[in-house]
Amino acid sequence: MQIREALGLSQREMAEQLAEQARGKITYKNISKYERDRSVPYIEIVLAYARLANVSMIQIVDDDLDLNLSP
Repeated sequence: MQIREALGLSQREMAEQLAEQARGKITYKNISKYERDRSVPYIEIVLAYARLANVSMIQIVDDDLDLNLSP
């Protein structure tokens, strides 16, 4: 959610951006599940998150690292 909110995107918009980056199908329902810890994204989706946020994948998966995102 931190990345999505920093980018100023709705869940639907985030899903569209990630689908474009990952060249796959992802819906706002997937985004909701990720944000509520009901599902874990595939590695391709994590990579797409990293690319959109301009951060490394390790910054996304390691809770001890700060993302350094600007709203």
